[in-house]
Amino acid sequence: MTNNESTTRDERFAHGLEVLRAVDGEAGQRVIDSLADISPELGHQIVAWGFGEIYSRPELQPRDRQLVTLGMLTALGGCEPQLEVHINAALNVGLTPAEITEALLHSAGYCGFPKALNATFVAKKVFTERGILPATSA
Repeated sequence: MTNNESTTRDERFAHGLEVLRAVDGEAGQRVIDSLADISPELGHQIVAWGFGEIYSRPELQPRDRQLVTLGMLTALGGCEPQLEVHINAALNVGLTPAEITEALLHSAGYCGFPKALNATFVAKKVFTERGILPATSA
């Protein structure tokens, strides 16, 4: 589905919500719900545009989109709550803990050890919560 004159705002939101649920599960819905009393329009745009338009594009598979997202959030720094959501999403779409930690290790060369460490500790929190530590390639 693309944003054109034949799709309504509600249709774009509904499509985006399907994609959000498939990728982020409950964590994504909690983010949207947390915006209801301060900026429901931001929540709408995240769902309709971010997931309905961008995440649903066929040129990258969901696991590849999550690798890109993890790298960007790590490089930005200060995005630990969003990184937590997207590490969960990465697991939801088939990335393994070993692949995630390798991506975060790889990021150290491009954005520095402090940001890679912060991201790795977020991954450790998520893996602990999901009962998947130690995160090894075996």
